[in-house]
Formats: sequence, structure tokens, C-alpha cells
Amino acid sequence: MEISAGIQASLAGRYASALFELAAEAGSVSAVESDLDKLAAALAESADLAGLIRNPEIARADAARAIDAVATLLGLGTLARNFLGVLAGNRRLSQLPAMIRAFNAIAAAQRGEVTADVTSAYPLSDEQIGTLQERLKAREGSNVKIRTSVDPELLGGLVVTIGSRRIDSSIRTRLNSLAQAMKG
Repeated sequence: MEISAGIQASLAGRYASALFELAAEAGSVSAVESDLDKLAAALAESADLAGLIRNPEIARADAARAIDAVATLLGLGTLARNFLGVLAGNRRLSQLPAMIRAFNAIAAAQRGEVTADVTSAYPLSDEQIGTLQERLKAREGSNVKIRTSVDPELLGGLVVTIGSRRIDSSIRTRLNSLAQAMKG
């Protein structure tokens, strides 16, 4: 398995790579990915949980007990629970969001998949997402997973980000370009 040097160079990437290798050996990459997605959603929803992983004043044992209780509540598998225990013991829980992103990137690369972050002024229908997915697949030459978000300030159009590339066809950008052209 080839993992990009950028991911391996970071602390989060090294932990994510190790977790991915263990999950691949156990044949449970998709289960671990699902567990990490549940954990990411819980971190996004709970300010208390986000505070817990970032608080350096909490003792290792207390952090381990608290994160194990969260893992039980979320119904996480053994591998994800053990991983969280290692993070708590090594005082690396603060890096958890970056580790989740790195794990997802490794898993997606292994599947030959790229992720496109799509921002629109209004929620996209399933049909629109499907059409966009097909066009991006043709452009990228690989499967494309789409994550959508809504930003009413775009006024219309889309902003698509794939890796470090951005395709901005929003009305806001077009209006800003027109305003700059009229000034100069």
C-alpha cells in the first residue's frame, strides 16, 4: 500500500497509517471508517466532547475512561476503542480530528477514490449530486465521493474543491470579478 509522504510526515498521519494497517490486516477498514465517522460527528455536535479531547489538564487515566465511555455510547468496534485508548494514554486525543481526516484520505486513496467538497447556495437534490458525481468522475478519472455544504452567500453556482484544486463557478465570484474589471 502506497501512502503519500505528506500524510506519513505528520503525527496524525503516522497514527492514521498505523490504524489503517491494523484495520486492513483485520479486514475491517470500512467498519473502522464508519466508527471514525461516528466519532467525527459526535465531536462536531458536542462542545463538551471537543473540549475533553483538547484539555491538557485532564489526567491520562481520566481521559481514557471518559473516551471509553463515549466509545461505548457510540457503539464503536474494538479496534477503534483500542485506538482511542492508545491516544488517551499517549496524550494525543487533541490530534483526533486530524487523524480521522488522514485515515479517511488513506482509505479513499486505497479504494481509488477522491473526495470533492461541494459548496452551493442551496441544498442540492440527489439528482444534481448524481449528475455532478458523474461529471467529476469523467474529469478526474476515478470515483468521486461528494461532501456537500450550503453557503447562501454564494448567491448561486458551485464551489468544488478536490484536493488542492478549486473550481469556483459561484455568482458571488463572478460578480466580484466583474466589479474588479470595472474598476481597472
